[in-house]
Amino acid sequence: MNVTIYQYPGCSNCRRALKFLRQQEIPFESIDISLTAPGREQLLMMLQAYGGQLKKLFNTSGQKYRQLALKDRLPRMSTDEALALLASNGMLVKRPFVLWSEGALLGFKESEWRQQLLGGNDR
Repeated sequence: MNVTIYQYPGCSNCRRALKFLRQQEIPFESIDISLTAPGREQLLMMLQAYGGQLKKLFNTSGQKYRQLALKDRLPRMSTDEALALLASNGMLVKRPFVLWSEGALLGFKESEWRQQLLGGNDR
């Protein structure tokens, strides 16, 4: 399993997610989302995994989201516009943002991660 996790070092959920991956001995590549945002291809994979729910990809509690007034603007944006915005600034992306060949996860909920990454079982 090749797991890629886009995370922000200052994010407590990201730190918990990294700890989980280490404890379960799941190999991963960690990318600082503030330096490198997921690209369009990765964003499309996540969008598909979350049933086309574009808002789920956004860090709606982040300062940048509020500064850009995306609560009001997002409903009027096309998918292409929204993905371009996300790809241009990783701080707009919900994190941790995790992809692997069999799936994708947004945010850190340990029970969901166990189910998706371990099939509900500890290693």
